[in-house]
Order: sequence, then structure tokens, then C-alpha cells
Amino acid sequence: MPNIKSAKKRVIITKKKTIRNQMVKSAIRTALKKADAAIVAGDKAVAQAAISYASKKMDQAVAKGVFHKNTISRKKSSLAKKVNAMA
Repeated sequence: MPNIKSAKKRVIITKKKTIRNQMVKSAIRTALKKADAAIVAGDKAVAQAAISYASKKMDQAVAKGVFHKNTISRKKSSLAKKVNAMA
């Protein structure tokens, strides 16, 4: 355990950020699973809505610094390819 006040503060802040990052990552994983399920089901309208929601969540994660922009760009591109292959 740290003895210096600023080091103690950093430990607390790191815990808060870790929890926030876990929540954001979990929400994105859930959104991606729902989008994949809609794609497998074959309902294009539901899939489009799910992908739109997932894209919004991913963009928010990039803005918060949870993910790198290229990682999210790759994930969004992959989803778009899957939906376009449905048609």
C-alpha cells in the first residue's frame, strides 16, 4: 500500500477507472452479441437497429478512451460486412 497521499489518490482513481472501463466493455460485448444474434436470425431491420446501437456504444467508448479508434473501426466494419452479406 502506498504511503504518500497522491499515490493513495491514484490507487482510488485507478480502481474507479477500471470499473468504468469494465462496464463499458461489457456493454459493448452485449451489444455485439445482440447484433450477431440478429444477423444469424436473418432479420435485416432488427440487425440494422442492433448495429446502430452497437456503433453508438463503441463510439462512446472511443471518446472515453476505453478502446483505440482503429479497434472500433475494425469491429464496425466487420458488422457492416455481415449485414451487407445478408442481402
